[in-house]
Amino acid sequence: MPRLTYRVYVIELSKRVFTENTRFRAANPQFNGVLECLYVGMTSKDPKERFEQHKKGTLSKRGHKLSSNIVQKYGAYLRPNLYNHIAPMTTRAEALKMEEKLALELRRKRYAVWFN
Repeated sequence: MPRLTYRVYVIELSKRVFTENTRFRAANPQFNGVLECLYVGMTSKDPKERFEQHKKGTLSKRGHKLSSNIVQKYGAYLRPNLYNHIAPMTTRAEALKMEEKLALELRRKRYAVWFN
């Protein structure tokens, strides 16, 4: 059986998220409106497949929502140039750490970023 790997991914969001979503705006006081609004996530799936799940509002077999409300409403497209340099990881914990690290790095570069 092939070993499960995890990847981080970045989705560009509509800039409307900054004006319409109070929690997003509060999480990004450094944002000056010049760069893009982004969502950073991690997945064991292909990032394109995961993006489609977000946009469609996919539910799990048990009826739990698999998508982020922010991506479902404001997600535009994947930004592979911001994550392709990161190698796949073998554990979920490692991927979660990398998700946070990448999100904070992008915030330091003055992007507006949402991550879980």
